[in-house]
Amino acid sequence: MADLNIEDEILGKAYDAKLMKRLLSYVKPYTKYVVIAILMNVVVAALGPLRPYLTKIAIDDYIVNSDYDGLILISVLLLGTLVFQAFVQYFLTYFTQLMGQKIIYDLRVKLFSHVQKLALKYFDKTPIGRLVTRVTNDVESLNELFSSGIVMIFSDVFIIIWILVFMLFMSWQLTLVSLSVLPILFYATFLFRKKVREAYRDVRFQLARLNSYMQEHVYGMNIIQIFSKEKDEESKFAEINAAHRKANIDSIFYYAIFYPIVEILSSLAVALIIWYGGGNVIQSNMTIGVLFAFIQYTEMFFRPIRDLSEKYNIMQTAMASSERIFKLLDNDTFINDPNTPKRLKKFEGSVEFKNVWFAYNSDDYVLRDISFKVNAGETVAIVGATGAGKSSIINLLNRFYDVNKGEILVDGVNLKEITKETLRQYISIVLQDIYLFSGTIKSNINLGDSSITDEQIIKAAKTVGAHDFISKLPKQYDEEVKEKGATLSVGQKQLISFARALAFEPQILILDEATSSIDTESELLIQKAIQELLKGRTSIVIAHRLSTIQNSDKIIVLHKGEIKEVGTHQQLLNKKGIYYKLYQLQYKDQEILKT
Repeated sequence: MADLNIEDEILGKAYDAKLMKRLLSYVKPYTKYVVIAILMNVVVAALGPLRPYLTKIAIDDYIVNSDYDGLILISVLLLGTLVFQAFVQYFLTYFTQLMGQKIIYDLRVKLFSHVQKLALKYFDKTPIGRLVTRVTNDVESLNELFSSGIVMIFSDVFIIIWILVFMLFMSWQLTLVSLSVLPILFYATFLFRKKVREAYRDVRFQLARLNSYMQEHVYGMNIIQIFSKEKDEESKFAEINAAHRKANIDSIFYYAIFYPIVEILSSLAVALIIWYGGGNVIQSNMTIGVLFAFIQYTEMFFRPIRDLSEKYNIMQTAMASSERIFKLLDNDTFINDPNTPKRLKKFEGSVEFKNVWFAYNSDDYVLRDISFKVNAGETVAIVGATGAGKSSIINLLNRFYDVNKGEILVDGVNLKEITKETLRQYISIVLQDIYLFSGTIKSNINLGDSSITDEQIIKAAKTVGAHDFISKLPKQYDEEVKEKGATLSVGQKQLISFARALAFEPQILILDEATSSIDTESELLIQKAIQELLKGRTSIVIAHRLSTIQNSDKIIVLHKGEIKEVGTHQQLLNKKGIYYKLYQLQYKDQEILKT
């Protein structure tokens, strides 16, 4: 578990100039929003400190002199500043949130687009939960930075500047007295940042553990329930959840210490003002209005300092999140298209492997010197024990991976000389592991491709025998499909995936254990249709059930990544080699089942 989340432990700097520069590149298209927000921040920041100064005028010029008319005027002016500040604050919040949402939208789209372009070998080693966290939680952390972090920092800074301007204008001596507690505050802030940084690291790590555990065990809920492991897993989850709770409580502890310290220092500053300023008022060296205004300014001064501490936490979160996001965006695990791709004028569908070697990891080859040819319109079956390399051949043909040595030709053209999109538009594949998306049966067959008509969808479904069960559903082809097709049987999902492959009318059809999840009755129903469909198409069939491939034009027998036998069903039986042994084993198993 720790290995899976080691990336989430990395915290980085609280502020990284390089990361910030990259983040600001996403702000550039919305520069006008930033300018408007900063200008409004200047106004809002000035309106707050203006009120204590107006209060000072009200006391010294009107209350002391019993000027009732002047007091009414200054009161209306104070009310006006409050209303105007609320008005500007509304638009400030609107523009900053709008900017934040637009930036987050752009970033999420870019992330999702990038993830879709990554090669499958990246997903082989990367937990899905981590990628989901990048596109959701980490991007949302940046939303806080853009909408209430960067721009609002300006607000806090401007407020402090305006307060200092007004305070120095009225009395520089009392200003120095007010700020005498700042060294203690700066030291407390330094310790707070250090401790919160450590606590935050632990919170992020524990959250990653929690997310990973939840995802893994919800996905495998059927196994948990089958083996009655609910209580055991609940106990383990409680331990992880407790560690997450403790990490959060630890982080809250430092806030619980820091904020009271700020309040104490604020009160100490007020006490010093009353002591020093009050003495000056008694000696008639200062007006009561100035003293009253300074008390208000001191209370106002510490509020943005508290806010800046919170902004530091937002910045810390955003820097850590952006580091992980850019690490994903910088990942170049791609299957690259050629700079000048060749165009296939007419796709016939011949496939040829020439001395192909392939390994998923370094030199641990799963395919060794594989050479064979499938002529256009031929049906070729590939058989072999589990781990022989059958699915690897399919992965290479679809160019999900690139060969280590040798080459693969389609219509005499190397796969690396044409684009992946061009190649894959001519290929359809039915996998053993069926995956259906949330949506409708129709959308799962045409995958949202509007060029595939309803008539084509129904025709494909009828051909594979899926139309019968679909037509009995309440909404037929518009029937809702839940996540991973939870409301459908395994056989029904397999038939839908088969209809999906045929709806795209491929020149090359690949069946990877396509009938493994279909019962005998359903298999008999579609076998005749499959034979008709394979005519005129180049077809590659991977199957454990040797009875399903007896009519293939050619059968290739793989063993430990090497081609051991090639021939028709009868030719391979006559050789009495590996294929013969596999057939005998299955024949005996069927005889046992019959008895």
